[in-house]
Amino acid sequence: MSIHFVDDFVETHRETYQRLSDNVWQFAELGYEEIDSSRAHIEQLKRAGFTLREGVAGIPTAFVAEAGEGGPIIGILGEFDALSGLSQQSQAVCCQPSTEITNGNGHGCGHHLLGTSAHLAAVAVKDYLRQHGLPGTVRFYGCPAEEGGYGKTYMARAGLFDDLDAALTWHPGVVNGVMNIEALACKTVYFRFTGVSAHAGASPHLGRSALDAVELTNVGSNYLREHMLSDARLHYAITNAGGVAPNVVQANAEVMYMIRAANNQDVSELYERVCAIAQGAAMMTGCTLEIALHSACSNIVLNTVLNELMHEKLTVLGVPKYDDSELGFAAAIHDTVSRQEVAMSNKMLQAAWRDPKPLYDIVEPLDSKKALRMHGSTDVGDVSWVTPTAQCMTACFAFGSSPHSWQWVSQGKSKIAHKGMLYAAKAIAASALELFANPALLAAAKAEHAERLQGSPYVCPIPEGVNPPLPAVAAA
Repeated sequence: MSIHFVDDFVETHRETYQRLSDNVWQFAELGYEEIDSSRAHIEQLKRAGFTLREGVAGIPTAFVAEAGEGGPIIGILGEFDALSGLSQQSQAVCCQPSTEITNGNGHGCGHHLLGTSAHLAAVAVKDYLRQHGLPGTVRFYGCPAEEGGYGKTYMARAGLFDDLDAALTWHPGVVNGVMNIEALACKTVYFRFTGVSAHAGASPHLGRSALDAVELTNVGSNYLREHMLSDARLHYAITNAGGVAPNVVQANAEVMYMIRAANNQDVSELYERVCAIAQGAAMMTGCTLEIALHSACSNIVLNTVLNELMHEKLTVLGVPKYDDSELGFAAAIHDTVSRQEVAMSNKMLQAAWRDPKPLYDIVEPLDSKKALRMHGSTDVGDVSWVTPTAQCMTACFAFGSSPHSWQWVSQGKSKIAHKGMLYAAKAIAASALELFANPALLAAAKAEHAERLQGSPYVCPIPEGVNPPLPAVAAA
């Protein structure tokens, strides 16, 4: 019965939420700057009858929307941040800057779809509980800055997920299925070196180069790569090279490192080793060093009970149908991606798709005993340490097209993206309603969660005293 309600509810409200998604696509705001995106969600949630807590966890763009009474309490997670440097014309089949977006950003990871779909699912659940007089509380979490700022980690540290019985979310992708994926834990840190400026020609012996310290840090880290665990990753960006004048010894320079490993313990150990390299670089160059942790997130704790529930709902609902124009657009995008990119998409499947089509038109089989390793990171991991959590993925983009690419931005307002977004909303809402109706299922998910933790409580990887890295526009 709830499946039919969810299907009808989502189809009835599709145009409203397609507009919301398109608006957030056009705002294209970066992490912790999602002022308009957050406000658009908040206003729509208030109209739908939710009670709002805004500016939670010390983050102006983070919020919690709640409806219903009593337990259980099911959380639905939404995101809405964009990426820098990905301005792209909507539905173009070549890379060209957008005429709609002037800030240079773009939704290259589909978070405009993610937040809107999760939002719609929460509204559907709220209406079902109210219409049927059922106990229970549904919460929609407005989670900013997933792309490296890791807003959910700060929200987890603030205890915002502590009383949840379960959490559900999704991610736009190129396939339909449950995300039975182990993502990496991560720490992001700034190394800020301060040296002494001097005339590089007349008195170089008096200078102490902060840029040299940055380069020595990078050299040392490159040697470290040979001695890391195979699933670990180091990435860096020089965020301040000390100026553009080579005849001045650079007194200030900064490099940002992203450090990943399979779990919190491994990433903490690797983090200390990289910090030691930076300290050594400071000693070698006669500079001082400031180490500033920027953000961090935990590895994902999977939950087979919830994964199997979401897989069942995706299967019962059935994948979207596409018309010739949608298939033609997908084929045109598919033609712009390389065979290597298609092969990468295939690696994310339990069984390789032997003859890839431009659009993935089945539900990916779920093998609960075989989790895939993803070498990216997500702050959903921190939520999964606190409460049983599951994610699904739906095909919103042409198969083989990659996240953080112009192709994903181009497809972000397409009918294909909208259909994937609505499909995910139905799957999340139907899964949540099953948990409300089936206490034994929810108890099983919680028991599995406790077993996987093996008595290890959640320890936030961001210590107290480290504040969200809010830009001036968000902190004002």
